[in-house]
Amino acid sequence: MKIDFSNINNLRTPDAFNRNNKENDISFSKILEDNIEKVNQLQLEYQNLNNQLVTGEIDNVHQVIAVSQKAELALQFTIQIRNKILDAYNEIMRMPI
Repeated sequence: MKIDFSNINNLRTPDAFNRNNKENDISFSKILEDNIEKVNQLQLEYQNLNNQLVTGEIDNVHQVIAVSQKAELALQFTIQIRNKILDAYNEIMRMPI
């Protein structure tokens, strides 16, 4: 069996693809900021629905509870991500130079 190596120079590493494609560059801070904004929107949606329920504007308790749980889970997930980021930061700071 003969192997053809003539096209091997045309191969690029995954890093080469990433460096050449600047439109796909998204920073970690941007992703984090966008997701924190989504969590904030969920919290605001819950507050709005809760206020409407209390004032009698809506009577769908199930919807309010579902949005409440969704907002709570998103907040807890965000807190866990923050904790992991802080753990990673502390671990890096403990590394000897």
